[in-house]
Amino acid sequence: MASNSYLSDETAELRLLRPGVGPFSPVQDYWELVKPEITFQVVLAALAGFILGASDSINPVQLVLTLSGTAFASAGGAVLNHYVERHNDALMRRTAQRPLPSGRIHPGTALGFGIILVASGLTLLWSVNLITLLLAALTIVLYLFAYTPLKRRTTYNTLIGTIPGALPALGGYTAATGALGTGGWILFFMFALWQVPHFLALAWMYRKDYARGGHAMLPAMNPNARATAHRILTYSILLALVSVLPTILEYTGWLYTVVMIPAGLCFIWPSIGFCQKQTTQWARRILLTSIIYVPILVFAITLDRWL
Repeated sequence: MASNSYLSDETAELRLLRPGVGPFSPVQDYWELVKPEITFQVVLAALAGFILGASDSINPVQLVLTLSGTAFASAGGAVLNHYVERHNDALMRRTAQRPLPSGRIHPGTALGFGIILVASGLTLLWSVNLITLLLAALTIVLYLFAYTPLKRRTTYNTLIGTIPGALPALGGYTAATGALGTGGWILFFMFALWQVPHFLALAWMYRKDYARGGHAMLPAMNPNARATAHRILTYSILLALVSVLPTILEYTGWLYTVVMIPAGLCFIWPSIGFCQKQTTQWARRILLTSIIYVPILVFAITLDRWL
C-alpha cells in the first residue's frame, strides 16, 4: 500500500487526469483493464482516418462496424497488456493497485477476457475489409510483443510504440477507402509524432516510478531532463508542420487549416516552456494539451468535410 505522502504527490497527479476514482468494484476493475482513456483515443484516431478517407457520403453501417471493431480490439489489447505486465506493475506505486497485481482479478480470467475482446473486434473488422483487419491485428502484435517488452530494454521504446499507436488512424482510412493511401499515411505520421510528447511528458511526471518498475523510459534512464525536453519540442514542431499536409495535398480545405494551425501552436507553447524549465507543471500542461489535441483534430476534419 502506498504511503500517504506518495498519494498526496504522484497519485494525486493521476487523479487529476482521472477524476472521480472511488472504491474498487468488479465493474470498475474490468473497466480499468480495458484502459478506457487509451481506447477512446484509439477510436478517435480511427474516426479521423475514416472521415478523411470517406467520400461525400459516409456509410453509417461501415462507420459503426469500424469504430466498434477498433474499440473491442483496442480494449482487448489493453487487457492483454495488463496480463503481460502484471509483475512489473506490482513494483510501481502508480500501478500496484491495478486489478491484476492487487489480486482482485485472477490473471487467467483477464487473459480469457482479453482474448474474447480481441476476437470480437477482429471479427467485426473482418466484415469491414481485409486490410483494416490486418492493420488491427498488426497493432495488437506490435503492442504486445514489440513495444511492451522493449519498455524494459531501451529508451527507444517510445519511438517504436508510435507504430502500433498510429496504425488505428490508418485503419480508419482503409475502412473508408478499402485501400492504403497518402491521406491515411499522413494521419499515421501525425499520430506517431503526437505520441512522443504525450508519453514523454507522462514518463517524466512518473520517472521515479518507471525506474522502480524497471522501465527504460528516457526520463527514468537519463537524469538530464533537457534531453527529454528537446525531444518533446522537436516532435511537437514536426507535428505542427505535418498537420498542414492534408490541406497542401488537397485532402482537406482551409477550414481544417484554420483550426489545426492554432492547435499546433498551442501544442508547441508548453513544449517550449518545458525546455526552459523542467517542472511537473509544464509536463502536465503538455499532457493535457496532447489529450485535447486529438478531439480537435477529429473536429477539424469533420468540420472541413461537412462544410
